[in-house]
Amino acid sequence: MNDTAPSTVHPYEALTPDVVLNAVEAEGYFCDGRNLALNSYENRVYQVGIEDAQPLIAKFYRPNRWSRAQIQEEHDFCAELVENDLPVVPPLPDADGNTIRDHGGFMFALFERRGGHAPELDNLHNLEIMGRFLGRMHNVGHLKPFTHRPAISIDTYAFDSIEFLMENRFIPMELETSYRTLTDDLVKIIQQRFSETHFETLRLHGDCHPGNVLWRDDIPNFVDFDDTRSGPAVQDLWMLLSGSERDQQQGQLNKVLSGYQQFCRFNGGELNLVESLRTLRIMNYSAWLARRWEDPAFPHSFPWFNTQRYWSDHILTLREQLAALQEPPLSMPW
Repeated sequence: MNDTAPSTVHPYEALTPDVVLNAVEAEGYFCDGRNLALNSYENRVYQVGIEDAQPLIAKFYRPNRWSRAQIQEEHDFCAELVENDLPVVPPLPDADGNTIRDHGGFMFALFERRGGHAPELDNLHNLEIMGRFLGRMHNVGHLKPFTHRPAISIDTYAFDSIEFLMENRFIPMELETSYRTLTDDLVKIIQQRFSETHFETLRLHGDCHPGNVLWRDDIPNFVDFDDTRSGPAVQDLWMLLSGSERDQQQGQLNKVLSGYQQFCRFNGGELNLVESLRTLRIMNYSAWLARRWEDPAFPHSFPWFNTQRYWSDHILTLREQLAALQEPPLSMPW
């Protein structure tokens, strides 16, 4: 069997079930034949059955996205968090202590399977718990900078996204002028918000939404540090807030910060960046789907993308963000 990933547009086409099982067995494990694909698109993630043991999670990194040094920095950050008694699911080392493994042209990592469910963030007590653990995580994140991982930036999330969508003609012709005018206005305001806000950058989870947290016994187990980057602390906090009413979000923020500031100081000025970061995420998400559209998994899993309706709704969402950016930011609870 040839397990070498050919140089094709879709390298994951070479990641067959046999390749996955062969990769895990090459690391000294005996698979029982069970191989369940998990809900992951940027990378490919599988739950692999192991004879007489708990299943393992095998994560195969998307080729040419992160360098080996960038992946290693992700793994090292996870290990550092675990050393500080944080509930993070780190990659398992091999006999030589290596956490990046290679097989068939793919870099991959193995993780223990850890049970849990998404946190119920409408429970204010849970928000305070999340705040405590994020405060502890950010204390570690402040200790040193990333060397290889990128930072959250307007260039990457906004300018590069707009350029890719326009140059590759994803935006319908009749919506191009509206999209360009609107995104120009958004970027100007976002640049202003960043320039007027003093903040320190630190190592972050980077994608701390409820789907990347396994709640178990009142403890949030943090998983999937694939998007770990440098940025302002508020990036890991704003995604915990839900609902469209300001009073509701303010109450949630108060609880998060009540827990957070038990362990880490929070710069209240960063609240000025919440809607900017939300807008950058929305813009980057559309460009992410577009960049991956030649991956066969994406048209299958996101059939609603790249339709006239999708882009009309996207522009409407961005218009709502333009209005939100002009509203006063949430405030510190004290």
